[in-house]
Amino acid sequence: MKKRLVAGLLAGTMAMAMMAGCGSSSSGSTAASDAKETAAASTAAAPSGDAKYSMTLVMSIRDEFRSSVEQAISSQASQYGVSFAAQDANNDTNKMLQYIEASANGGDDAVIVNLIDSETAPQCIEAAGDMKVVFVNIAPSDLSCLNENACMVASDNLEAGQRQGEYLAQWCKDNNKTELNYILLKGTLGLIHSEQRSEGVIATLEENGIKCNNVAGNPLVADYDRATAQDMISPLLGVEEFDAIIANNDAMALGAVEALKAAGMDPKDYQIVGVDCTADGAEAIENGDMSMTVFQDPQGQGSGSLQAAVNMLEGKPINEGTNYELAEDNEYVMWVPFETVTAENVADYK
Repeated sequence: MKKRLVAGLLAGTMAMAMMAGCGSSSSGSTAASDAKETAAASTAAAPSGDAKYSMTLVMSIRDEFRSSVEQAISSQASQYGVSFAAQDANNDTNKMLQYIEASANGGDDAVIVNLIDSETAPQCIEAAGDMKVVFVNIAPSDLSCLNENACMVASDNLEAGQRQGEYLAQWCKDNNKTELNYILLKGTLGLIHSEQRSEGVIATLEENGIKCNNVAGNPLVADYDRATAQDMISPLLGVEEFDAIIANNDAMALGAVEALKAAGMDPKDYQIVGVDCTADGAEAIENGDMSMTVFQDPQGQGSGSLQAAVNMLEGKPINEGTNYELAEDNEYVMWVPFETVTAENVADYK
């Protein structure tokens, strides 16, 4: 069964993603223009008619993964009787809060929020007023802000790191290695998913009896960006000896692949692991440039967040009507599982 059920619908959305994802923030007249254009596009795309509920998705930024989440919600909204629009905050927290307030003032029943900064979840809830709030993909730093009016649908990022660690630990055992020399490409510093993915992989390796040596001394913070990862890792190539490059996402892993090739080194000689299983990441695994990745299910997160919003509005458990489990210690957290992807099963994810 194909995992990218929405891939064929993304061409138009991804054209916007390529433009929106060029920078981490914008200001002045350009930002204002982008906001107006995004708002106009979202309004035009919203379904008409007598929908039962009205909702807005406020995204941190449009990239391949988040665009897939958006498309999953958009393609299923009418089935739930939901009139749906989407806004791109372009990594601007103030703009995100303004979009949430506009959603509330416009009479929406719920808002789905892809956080820029995990610390700002309470501000988002406050800006939402009487609306229900679903945080998708990115978790609030403090889950105590969740309640019957605010929930979360995401994947457990510790699990993503653990799956990387399990793969690398098995590789070490298969090659009679008790130590792993590695370079860690870390996402944005301070974001909870950056910390959890990084902690999960190293802790799992150590639990399997593997001594871990970061040859760079510290993680290379590349902000989930392909070009930044390539620039940061290039000075180490040919200088430090390492077995693996561990990246918090596929984009950074692919930046490392490009850096190795530019230095005349073969990526296939190293264990390069990522997270997300983007289209480019899957292709790199298929051709051997990456060793593995961890599939994060954008359709599951998108459809799950839509179902959770409707369930909250109807007073039901947030996971009713899904195959996903709630966190053991929090009924307002719904987990969409990660999946390990290697050369053996990558064809199922294309």
